[in-house]
Amino acid sequence: MVSALVAVAVIAWLLQMALGGWQIHRFNRAFDKLCQQGRVGVGRSGGRFKPRVVVAIALDNNDNVADTLMMRGLTVFARPQKIAGLEGKPLKELQPDVIFPHDPLCQNALSLALKLKHG
Repeated sequence: MVSALVAVAVIAWLLQMALGGWQIHRFNRAFDKLCQQGRVGVGRSGGRFKPRVVVAIALDNNDNVADTLMMRGLTVFARPQKIAGLEGKPLKELQPDVIFPHDPLCQNALSLALKLKHG
């Protein structure tokens, strides 16, 4: 009985590592494409038991949004996606509380991504 429980735990651990690696690979591919669009700012928020949010924004030479990337979730099945409606907007017009009015985690991640572009 104990050996069966150990075997299940080892299999679950290996599966979690494999799926985590797959998630990182997908994010890295999306992030590489984003980096080709221009200068990139990245922000992350969330905690151990809250959904983590990663936001990345690429800016062109005129400080307009060239492309975006957001990934959020608790599991390894979270996928990178675009933030709708930001492409082409000037950096100065981006307000995290307006873009994500009901999501403080996304607001925080976007704020951090924007601060990286000012520094």
